[in-house]
Amino acid sequence: MASIPSDHNARPAAPHENPVVASHFRSKAEQEDAGKMGMWLFLTTEVLLFGGFFCAYAVFRMLYPETFEGASAKFLDWRIGAINTVVLLLSSFTVAMSIRNAQLNQQWWLRINLIITIACAIFFLVTKLWLEYWPKIVEGKLPGTFFTYSGAMTDHDQIFLSIYWTATATHGLHVLIGVFLLTWLLVRAWKLHFGPKTYLALENVGLYWHVVDLIWIFLFPLLYLV
Repeated sequence: MASIPSDHNARPAAPHENPVVASHFRSKAEQEDAGKMGMWLFLTTEVLLFGGFFCAYAVFRMLYPETFEGASAKFLDWRIGAINTVVLLLSSFTVAMSIRNAQLNQQWWLRINLIITIACAIFFLVTKLWLEYWPKIVEGKLPGTFFTYSGAMTDHDQIFLSIYWTATATHGLHVLIGVFLLTWLLVRAWKLHFGPKTYLALENVGLYWHVVDLIWIFLFPLLYLV
């Protein structure tokens, strides 16, 4: 008598193979469209936020040109900014590759690229805190009324530093948030939550990360190369 095939040893379906659609959506496509729209609206508010910093920079540079001429040489090290720029560009590449890995169901490469992205983000933050912020705090190169640096060249040096601290600290906060989001993605990737059918969370966090990197691309020349 022929034996009946058994499903006892069949591989259980991975979470990404059975995507869940929330009850208030009619289909997976509708759910993904809503998620993408929400992320784009959020990113619009981020652009408006940093747009305020760029406008302030333009106004104060026009009012106090002598303050901004050579300000980066007095207060900043362009080499640190350049290294961080390269690191963020690398992280943009790896986060984009992680999305492609999910689409191709390359689970190990997905995790590896997320780990590299997280490592780049942490490197950026450590470099910023250790090599930039801490020496400035010690020397009194602080914003506004906290400015006590004895080597000031003009009466308005603290204006440049106020813009520097406000813009870069806000950007750094966004990088820190990105670290938590990317770590969340890594945990989910280890649980096989992403695959060819399910990678919206990767795309949305990837969009957020690209915007964070793009903002730095504007901050770097304005602050470090003036």
